[in-house]
Parts: sequence; C-alpha cells; structure tokens
Amino acid sequence: MTKHKLQQFAEIGTFKNVLQPEINDLSPDFHLKGKWNSAFFGNKNSIILELGCGKGEYSLALAKKYPDKNFIGIDTKGARIWRGAKTAIEENINNVAFIRMQIAFCNLFFDQNEVDEIWITFPDPQPSKPRRRLSSQAFLDRYKYFLKPHGIIHLKTDNTILFDYTLDIIAENKHRLLFQAHDLYSSELSDEILSVQTFYEEKFRRQGKLINYCKFSLNEEN
Repeated sequence: MTKHKLQQFAEIGTFKNVLQPEINDLSPDFHLKGKWNSAFFGNKNSIILELGCGKGEYSLALAKKYPDKNFIGIDTKGARIWRGAKTAIEENINNVAFIRMQIAFCNLFFDQNEVDEIWITFPDPQPSKPRRRLSSQAFLDRYKYFLKPHGIIHLKTDNTILFDYTLDIIAENKHRLLFQAHDLYSSELSDEILSVQTFYEEKFRRQGKLINYCKFSLNEEN
C-alpha cells in the first residue's frame, strides 16, 4: 500500500461523517439501525442511499441540492469514500454520511421503512454472477425490508446487459417501472440530478458509451 493511501486510511478514521463498522459491530445489528434520524442526523428528514457510491459524487450533489434530506453513500473502497467524505467536510455539507461496508449487509444497518429512496450508480455488472448484481431480485428483497412502500430505486449504468437484466427483473416480478431510457442524454427526461456525472460516467461517455437509466418502485405484494 502506498504512503498516500496509508495517510488516507489514517485520516478517514478521524472523519465524523464516515462509519467503518467492524464485524463485531454487526451482532446482531448495527447500533444506528432504526436510529439514523434521531442519533446521527438529528432530524426527521428523508433518508436516501447511494449504493456503490464510489467517490460520492451523487450523494454530494444530492445533499447540496436538497439540504432538507439526509444522504448516505455506501461502498467498500476506503480511498473512494475518503474523497467524498473529505469534500463534504471541506464544503460543510452536513446532511451526508458514508459507510464503508458490503452492501449485502445493508439489512443490518437500516430498519423497516427507514429509507425513502435508493440510487444505484454504475455498479459492478457481475457478468458471471447475476445474483450478486445490485438489481437482482435477491438484493431487491433486501431493499424491500428497509425501503418505504412506493420508495423509488434509480439505476444508472453503461452496461446494456445489466440494464436489460434489470428491466427483465422488474417485469418478471411485477415491480412498477416509472421510466426507462437506453440513452439517457437523448431522452426526454433531463434534470440537474440526472446530469450529475460520476467519475466512471464521465469516463464511459468519453469512450462513446451510452448511459442507461431507469427508476422503479417495488411490488409490495411479493
């Protein structure tokens, strides 16, 4: 590990907007489960998650645009989270936090109906392990536990296979598809939030790749 990364890891441990739970902290559940509003943010505002947040570009942009909402970015990479958390501190963005953890453990962190909305931004397409895709039904079942009824899930990806797979999952399980576009920036849907571009999105667009986007809510009868 480089000296720069060692410095980042040392510094991130001092950030109050970053949580890095140990495995022992998850037995049986994380101490903030069901208490994010009261014990962490200190308000009753909506909670929005960004799964696989990378450097937190979406979490930060959303937090600045909607100061009356709370945002939590989740990723396993400490160096990426360091950048997002550092920016939040430098710019005094107090309604955003980051958790360094595996998304598969999310049910241990959030209680029933605690989350209002989810963003999945350029996740690993998992070409050989579809059940590990963040839009697989296995993961959607996890989200259903803590996502409020009719809560919206957003997906942005450059990967057409992953996108079409997600649309199939939505149709097969009778989730409610609210919008879809295989080429977001040529679609009729355009706003400030969707135009926020992550590090990977900028890279993919320079390579000439199209950006796929959809939003949907879960079937409450499943």
